[in-house]
Formats: sequence, structure tokens, C-alpha cells
Amino acid sequence: MPELSLKKQLKSLKQRKGIISKAIGDARKSGLDTPDKVEEVKVIIVEIKKIEKELKTLSNHSAPQEKLKKNTSTVIPSQFKPLLANDYTNAALKVTSQLAKEKWDFYVHNNPNATIYHTYSIREVIEKTFHHQCHYLSVIDDRQNVYAILPLVEMRSRLFGHFLVSIPFFNYGGILSSNQEASNILLKAAEELSQSIKSEHIEYRHCHDSYTLPSKSEKIAMLKNLPDDIEQLWSGLGTKLRAQIKKAERNSFTVKVGNINLINDFYKVFSNNMRDLGTPVYSKALFENMLNNNETAAIIMLYHQNKPVSTAFLLGWRNTLEIPWASTIKPANKLDANMKLYWEVLKFSIQKGYKIFDFGRSSKDANTYRFKKQWGAKSHELYWHYWLPNNKPLPEINPNNPKYKIMISVWKKLPLWIANIIGPEVVKNLP
Repeated sequence: MPELSLKKQLKSLKQRKGIISKAIGDARKSGLDTPDKVEEVKVIIVEIKKIEKELKTLSNHSAPQEKLKKNTSTVIPSQFKPLLANDYTNAALKVTSQLAKEKWDFYVHNNPNATIYHTYSIREVIEKTFHHQCHYLSVIDDRQNVYAILPLVEMRSRLFGHFLVSIPFFNYGGILSSNQEASNILLKAAEELSQSIKSEHIEYRHCHDSYTLPSKSEKIAMLKNLPDDIEQLWSGLGTKLRAQIKKAERNSFTVKVGNINLINDFYKVFSNNMRDLGTPVYSKALFENMLNNNETAAIIMLYHQNKPVSTAFLLGWRNTLEIPWASTIKPANKLDANMKLYWEVLKFSIQKGYKIFDFGRSSKDANTYRFKKQWGAKSHELYWHYWLPNNKPLPEINPNNPKYKIMISVWKKLPLWIANIIGPEVVKNLP
């Protein structure tokens, strides 16, 4: 929940302010001057006031009030807004791979273009789940002020190759910067890192075409502005879509909302669906670690005749709720379980106070794109930029590559228990 996340940030900032203030007091007693710590306290105070204002707004929003008019304004997630490019400095900048977790996350939480995948908790999830080496680069000045960060994950396998990605497994990532100078410094540092470890390429998952690098833009994010209440949500859907939802509701699904308590049922549906699609499945540990490391994560489960048939994994960040993973088993398709699932997910989003729902990425004009569009989602292009040595062609590590089509057809025929054993070892090297 946005309010819970803000309260946690506020508590952390106040504790940090207290620690630094005490250090300043102790230093002054010893006749020492600490201008860097004084500046840090000033920054923290500004952020505390900002969060307290946001919490007050949320509190007012949740209080009883007259019925609101239909919200027709367009809201865009911060990561899709123009990049920051005005925080210039005369200080000498340098790259480090040793930035403390607290300073990393402080920068992320104060940069409007950040995504949840830039947070340090995602590094911890990737390292714990997949055991990949992470290279988290940042640009700082002599006072340890942060101007840019770049989370890179090194992936290495005989089947798929050796490369760096920011960030694999998820939709967003790439450079998070306060000015162009810092961005350029990070691009150069990443290139030097790639050359030193002899990786084949670097993939940056950006929301903007702001870099003079080769890129792909076949993928799009599908985003829906949410109204103020469920009644407005229902009236805003098309007649055909409402009829499909009503039909699904006549099939007497049971809906459960939870987190780690639903992980076994979630994984049963998810792994079954992935096998049927011919896609190696992630280990259950990925979802357990995501739930344990992110307080906004949740699972919605649909049951039919007491059996789990459809599920969604949800992740909140600021004013947006994202659905990184969703699955429905084949027999439940005739029951329109997918329609019921997404209706429940959108209702949940509004109940929790989110303003945007992120349906996740799709290929242009694919079936998934059309499915999401009917719910009122709008497309936003994603730009995946590449650094490629010696003018190499753009990599094609995806299901459309003929190299993997035989593997996909064979995978669909595997017994589920075998697919669940082999899958995690294969998919951990697929970005």
C-alpha cells in the first residue's frame, strides 16, 4: 500500500536524521565542523516534509466525502515522464561500485523517474534467487552525493551466452540519472566493465529513447488510468467486456487475496501454465523472495470447485500497481476465469488507492496486447538499448528466435514435475 510504504520511509528518515544530528552535536563539542552532514540533514528534512504532506493528502482522500465526479485526467507513471536533466554540478564526479544500500535507496526514492526495480531489494532478490553477480554502479562526488545509478546483472551460460542486463526478468531498469554528464559517465563505465569481463553485450531496459545506442522498441507497456471508485470502473468498461465479466461471475469462483500464504496455489497454477506455453518456469523461491522483500507485493487467487485455476502476482510502486505475472490453467479458459481475474485485480487496485494499473509489457498487436487494450489500457513504448562491441547484430534471446522454437515445442510435452525441476536452471539465464 502506498500509505504503508510512505510511513516506513518517514520512520527511516527520522531515524537517520536523529543519528546524523547527534553526530553533528558530538563533532561541535569537539570543535569540529561538519558541513557535509549539515547539508545531508537539510536534504532529509525536505524529504520528511514532502512525505508528511503526501500522507496528509492520502488521509484526506480516505476520509468520508461526497461522491467524486468521474476522473478523466490522464496520469502517467513517473518513469515515463521526461528524464531529469537539470541537476548539474561543478564537482568532480567518479564511479563507484561500493555505494551503501541506504544511500542507493535514498537516491532511488528521491528520483521521480525511478521504478521499484531500481531499489536495492531487487538486487537482494536476484542474488538470493539466481546467484548472479550484480554490478551496481553509481556516480558520486567527493562528498558522497549521488548523481546517477546503474544496476547491472551479469548473466553467463553456455546456451544463451555472457552479457550484462539492467534489469533482467523485469520490465524496467536502466540508468537512473540526475544529469546527462552522470549518464555519460555511467555508459562509459559499463562499457569498460563489459570489456573487462569479456561479456558479449549490455542491455539497458529504458522507458525513453534518450541514448544514442542501438535499440529495440517492439515491446510496449500497457497502462490504465484508474477512476476513483469501482462504480466508475464498471461504467467505463465496454458493453461486451461487462457481459464477459457477468458470464464469468456466474461460474461461482471463490476469490482469495493474500501473499506468502497463497504461494503454493499460485505456483501450482503458474508452473502449469508456463509448461503449456513451452516456457521454463522460475523457481518458487523467486516469488517467495519478492513477497518477503516487498511489502506492496500481493497474490490474488481464483478457485473453482475448491481448485486453484487462475492467479495474479501484484507489485505496487508509488501510485501504480503492476501485474508482473498472471496465469490461468487451460481448463479454466472456457469458464472465462481470466476475465474474472482481471476484474478482481482492477477492483483491488482501486480499493488500495492506486491511480494507475500497469498490465505489463506486450508485443505490438499480439493477443495479449488486444486483451489489455479492451480494458482501456494505453500503450507506452519501451526502449531497450544495447552496447555492442565491433558492430555486432542486436541479440535475439526470445521465443521468436528459430534457434529456440524446437526447444519450446519439446518443453510443452514434458511432464509438469520434470519441467518444474529443470525449468529454474534454464530460465535463470534468460533475461
